[in-house]
Amino acid sequence: MNSRKLALMGLILALLGSFFIFDVGQYLNLDALKTQQATLNAQVSAQPWLAAGVFFLAYVAVTALSLPGAALMTLLGGALFGLVEGFVLISFASTLGASLAMLSSRFLLRDWVQARFGQRLAKIDAGIEREGPFYLFALRLVPAFPFFLINLAMGLTRLPLRTYWWVSQLGMLPGTLVFVNAGRELGQLESLSGILSPGLLGAFVLLGVFPLIARKLLGLIQARRVYAGWNKPKSFDRNLVVIGAGAGGLVSSYIAAAVKAKVSLIEKHQMGGDCLNTGCVPSKALLRSAKLANELKKGEALGFTGVQGTVDFPAVMQRIQRVIADIEPHDSVERYTDLGVDVIQGEAKILTPWTVEVNGQTLSSRNLIIAAGARPFVPDIPGLDQVRAYTSDSIWTLRQQPRWLLVLGGGPIGCELAQAFQRLGSQVIQVERGGRLLPREDANASEAVMASLRADGVDLRLGHQAERFEVIDGEPRMIARNLDTGEPVTIAFDCLLLALGRKANVSGYGAEELGLTVRDNGTLETDEYLATRFPNIYAVGDVTGPYQFTHVAAHQAWYAAVNALFSGFKRFKADYRVIPHCTFTDPEVARVGLSEGEAQAQNTAYEVTRYGIDDLDRAIADEAAHGYVQVLTEPGKDRILGVTIVGEHAGELLTEYVLAMKYNMGLNKILGTIHSYPTMSEANKYAAGEWKRAHAPQRLLRWIERFHTWRRS
Repeated sequence: MNSRKLALMGLILALLGSFFIFDVGQYLNLDALKTQQATLNAQVSAQPWLAAGVFFLAYVAVTALSLPGAALMTLLGGALFGLVEGFVLISFASTLGASLAMLSSRFLLRDWVQARFGQRLAKIDAGIEREGPFYLFALRLVPAFPFFLINLAMGLTRLPLRTYWWVSQLGMLPGTLVFVNAGRELGQLESLSGILSPGLLGAFVLLGVFPLIARKLLGLIQARRVYAGWNKPKSFDRNLVVIGAGAGGLVSSYIAAAVKAKVSLIEKHQMGGDCLNTGCVPSKALLRSAKLANELKKGEALGFTGVQGTVDFPAVMQRIQRVIADIEPHDSVERYTDLGVDVIQGEAKILTPWTVEVNGQTLSSRNLIIAAGARPFVPDIPGLDQVRAYTSDSIWTLRQQPRWLLVLGGGPIGCELAQAFQRLGSQVIQVERGGRLLPREDANASEAVMASLRADGVDLRLGHQAERFEVIDGEPRMIARNLDTGEPVTIAFDCLLLALGRKANVSGYGAEELGLTVRDNGTLETDEYLATRFPNIYAVGDVTGPYQFTHVAAHQAWYAAVNALFSGFKRFKADYRVIPHCTFTDPEVARVGLSEGEAQAQNTAYEVTRYGIDDLDRAIADEAAHGYVQVLTEPGKDRILGVTIVGEHAGELLTEYVLAMKYNMGLNKILGTIHSYPTMSEANKYAAGEWKRAHAPQRLLRWIERFHTWRRS
């Protein structure tokens, strides 16, 4: 705590101490005020301006220090200065005192609270930013609610002082007026309860709720304006139409059918979307073949000699298609038809907020869900059209193994495919503009993946910016710029893979014609309920984000489907508090919650506990003794803020922490859970043990040591 905070804290404590030491509270009770009323009236009559000034400062001090007695001083103000003068005096004094209390709370406590509860406070700040004035106004209108608590609590938020001032000034007017008016008959009052009757309190409560009701009504009016110019059908053929049969669309339609709604699912390409056909499934099938190729090199370490194998690249790629075909029935037209979903294969076009055209047929539906997904981002680089460029969508058509594969991009897709092709026998050159791969992960995790890729033989070119492509004597080349030296670099290749992220599909199906808002990052804008600007049109998955993961699309689908089908009765805000993800390189990098870098960027206080998997018995037995489990916790507590696991099966190991964070279980619970021996999952328990060891009660242990020494004597 800096010197200014210490000085302010000292002043506040001194003033509070004086209040109680000199028993100033004895003068702030109804009987004392009634006894002294005549004397005080005489002083006000003799020196009205001085009396008003002293009273104003005293009132400000009482409210600023959150002392008891503000209500009684309001009565006294009415008794001494009358209705109009007392009302004006107290109105401004109470607002000034409340603002000083709020600012003191913000100055002294916000940084400390931010450091300990930054993530949760950010959500409160977001709510205050949206509806803070309405909530503050509602609270100010209810005199029964302790105003000093409002002052202290609002100081922990980012509500602007100007907003706090005028809302408080306005919101406290009715209560102030009632108390000042009652103060004119101070001699007749027997207790404060006589002022705030149940009926009057009820009126204040209704008045306080009114702004919130008005806001809801305003929302309904705005929604009606959105639909202005559109003709809403009197009845609907369906309860829900879903556009896109990827993870988000499949789960949305499944949920709708499960609750007996009439739902149509429209897909113009392949059931299962990118995940089944060009993403998760084929990439993991490729990684399995690449893993075996790498395992063959470990034969001698495992006690084998002469172990060798030759990669049959066409057979590897054919196996990928077989794996897709084996999984395909899970997402097939037949399966979803049997579940009660009307599956339509064709290209959808949204005509109005309630109608969709497909195959020349117009479908009407009360609600729509857009699950149109995303596509690989293709940059505008000069000369790119002269070379054959593959993406994560088209690379699976390869049947001839590339000799020199150039991978542009250092994200999860680029890293996974670079390592796989390198292990299968291609020479991979991976180019990344930044200083490291996987920039969204902590530097230690990135370094582990980069070390593994280099060990496999991948030629990493970090800090390189692609500038143009050219073909010389039939040989494609990329001209890049070394960002460290500024020198141009020529990289020859025979196959190019663009792995530069994905771009949401926000056009081609009517979103533009409906004027659906697109965010700066190119995704469809939705609210916290996943609704677009039209309350009956929702979006899920990669088309809206904020995370481009299959499991997040499925997670969002539940919220969108339930909100669409039961809107008007109950809606749920999409919950992104615990979102895991995994990059399936070797070693895998799995994470849930905050990384260390994110915690630092958000000014969230944390402790780091780290357990090295190289010390784990099962990992040693499996020749997999590398990587670590890193857990971020609140300082001094076992509450988990985030976990990063680097190593084999990291994605599987992470699940225990996902469960713990979802249901607010700390490291002590994990430590107290029996794990089978020998398993990789013991790493989670040992990480919890590392935390426990660092937080052992040393003073208690010293006393216990003395106890045992005494018992030996």
